[in-house]
Amino acid sequence: MKVVSGKHFCSVLEKHGWLLERIKGSHHIYSKTGNPAILSAPVHGNRDLRRGTQQKLMKYSGLTDDDL
Repeated sequence: MKVVSGKHFCSVLEKHGWLLERIKGSHHIYSKTGNPAILSAPVHGNRDLRRGTQQKLMKYSGLTDDDL
């Protein structure tokens, strides 16, 4: 799995139809019509996401390694 930063992951989410609902602190909250999941992506500068966090976010959003 390719590890990416929170900023990059957010841009990929937006390209796949996820909408930024709000920002609370360093977490960007995304939702998508037709998908009951609400994603909270941590954005801490250009630091990479932790592997487990990224795996869960990808699972809930329906993204694959090829999308990154």
